[in-house]
Amino acid sequence: MLVFLFRRAYYIIIGALDPRQKDGGNRTMPIYEYRCNRCKREFSELFLKARDADRVRCKFCRGEDLTRLLSSFRVHQAEESRLADFDTSKPQGDDFYKDSRNVGLWTKKRMQQMGVDLGPKLDEIVERGRTGKILEDYEK
Repeated sequence: MLVFLFRRAYYIIIGALDPRQKDGGNRTMPIYEYRCNRCKREFSELFLKARDADRVRCKFCRGEDLTRLLSSFRVHQAEESRLADFDTSKPQGDDFYKDSRNVGLWTKKRMQQMGVDLGPKLDEIVERGRTGKILEDYEK
């Protein structure tokens, strides 16, 4: 599945969809993002046919001097692979902990590195921390 996602992202980045998908000999194209070099605004454009991409104009000023931008994308990882890739020696910024999936990740990784297995008890504690329910224990 992960290989499929990377292949799909690659095709989108280079401007062609999966070669197995054909539209009467014309390949369909994804949504592209552009920056107009005249008015400096960014916009998205969906092309149903490859030949239409040559005729794109700015949606705001109708300018033709455009720069195609690289669209961002995400790849979902299971917790096991995130845990395997996580480096506890690197400091994490504040944004890291805004994602509730990261709460407890450092603890799980360090326990794994030290050979400590708390089993399902640790998973339960981490899940209570992620959902905020762990605070109920301290409010009593």
